[in-house]
Amino acid sequence: MANSNTQGFGLIPQGNIGSMPNSGGQGKYYIDAAYGVDLFQGSSVQSKVGYIKTAQGGITNLSIGTLNGIFYNASSTLKPTWANWYNQPITPANSEDLTAFVIDNPFQLFVVSTDGSIAQAGYGKTYGLTVTAAGSEISGQSSSTLTSGTVSDTANQWRLLRTAEDPSNKDLTAAYTSVIVAHNLNQYLQNTGTAGITWQ
Repeated sequence: MANSNTQGFGLIPQGNIGSMPNSGGQGKYYIDAAYGVDLFQGSSVQSKVGYIKTAQGGITNLSIGTLNGIFYNASSTLKPTWANWYNQPITPANSEDLTAFVIDNPFQLFVVSTDGSIAQAGYGKTYGLTVTAAGSEISGQSSSTLTSGTVSDTANQWRLLRTAEDPSNKDLTAAYTSVIVAHNLNQYLQNTGTAGITWQ
């Protein structure tokens, strides 16, 4: 039986490692004014040179978590503005930086959809997300998926733990299975200056 999902939805928080409840905690960071890459809600992000940037440019990039929205003062109206996603480029009033809210607990679990079938033997291994981040320009929700063809024992950004409790999307033989992943390459836990991150 095929899964009911027909596209990805990025990374959605789903509890913490050790079966602890999801706190919904997020940190406040900044996006440089006029940054030239879209950041959708639920996309993987990194902190680089002091600013939030996409972590989906390479499947071995370190990440601090997922984007959960932005806040800035609009240049055209001078009004405080909230958005689910960063629709590049945005230059706020007075060329200020934008505030980014990031789900940044390194022990956070996420539910994500696969882009293809992954056999049970592939669970416990690491994968990447869709390298070119995409999403809805209406809702701002990411449409990224876990890429089934990028499997590695240790090298990639996200570790596949188990299927999600999603009865209509649990067919392992089909695309768009809902699965649970955890960080494998996290900036807070692996502050090495490698794997695509330059600490400055």
